[in-house]
Amino acid sequence: MNKKLTEAFLENEDVNVIVVDWSELAGHNYVTAKNGVVAIGEGLGKFINWLVSLGASYDRMHVVGFSLGAHIVGNAGRYTESQVKRITALDPAGPLWKGDANRLKKTDARYVEVIHTNTLMFGYMDPLGDADFYPNGGSFMPGCLISVCSHSKGYEYMAISVKHNNLNANECNSLNDVRGNRCNGDPYPMGNSDLNKSRSGIFRVNTK
Repeated sequence: MNKKLTEAFLENEDVNVIVVDWSELAGHNYVTAKNGVVAIGEGLGKFINWLVSLGASYDRMHVVGFSLGAHIVGNAGRYTESQVKRITALDPAGPLWKGDANRLKKTDARYVEVIHTNTLMFGYMDPLGDADFYPNGGSFMPGCLISVCSHSKGYEYMAISVKHNNLNANECNSLNDVRGNRCNGDPYPMGNSDLNKSRSGIFRVNTK
């Protein structure tokens, strides 16, 4: 994930990419890793505050997290002294997060975008952000035979969208319309690196 997204962002624009290494916790079992989300998020939020004290701007911050990392970046947003411009959450982890007050919320940044790719196994089903995208219905992705493959499509689609900005989704009236592929609303790009995105809603894009 880190290699693909770093390459995509650097190909697209002259930016600084900072990767958080939390492998000491992430490499343990799922429950142990989940229990570390808040502390890692707090540390990341304070690190962002420190960057701003050196001259960076919250207005130029795009914070991206995958799976448990999606909840980490949400928690980071609660510890920044001002809201970062955008959070993109890539298939936020679902198991043990239903009803958890520490999960990602749309108030964690000025704009929170969520891409759901494996809602029936590893990912979170319900909308969590300002804009929630459900490519191919959000559960199983084309070309995947196992759930972990669909889960990982979250960051793969994000990398593609940053490079090419070619994943235009249609707005949906409900999650039932998402599942039934009945989304005919106005198109809106999924992912990409645009810091000025503002539209809210539920969206579906079909990929090959």
